[in-house]
Amino acid sequence: MNMDRVRKIIDALSLHTDPESINVLNNVGTNSAIDEVREMTSRALVKKNVHDSLDVVISHQGKGINDLSTVVAMSTINELLSLEDKTEAISILEDTVENNTEEEVRDNARSVKALMALSC
Repeated sequence: MNMDRVRKIIDALSLHTDPESINVLNNVGTNSAIDEVREMTSRALVKKNVHDSLDVVISHQGKGINDLSTVVAMSTINELLSLEDKTEAISILEDTVENNTEEEVRDNARSVKALMALSC
């Protein structure tokens, strides 16, 4: 796989403002068997900093902060911490802590929320 080409595609999708770009990143990138692709995709979704993209990496089992790969999870967390405007991310983290049915997802969201509160 040509990772440079994949990186360019993911970067291009991260710049698109249409909602379909989020669906493509979610359905293709976050489900990749390759950690590096999932990591690039999660970072791109965070950089979009809109509700739908942040929801994917915060409140979905096996994606973003809930990825089984610690590299992907930590990369996503670092990207969340580096957001200039953390308002939407914190809102989704709070909602996830209160309403998600998966205990592990709630615990991860609670931890990331605490980190984000310290970084403000």
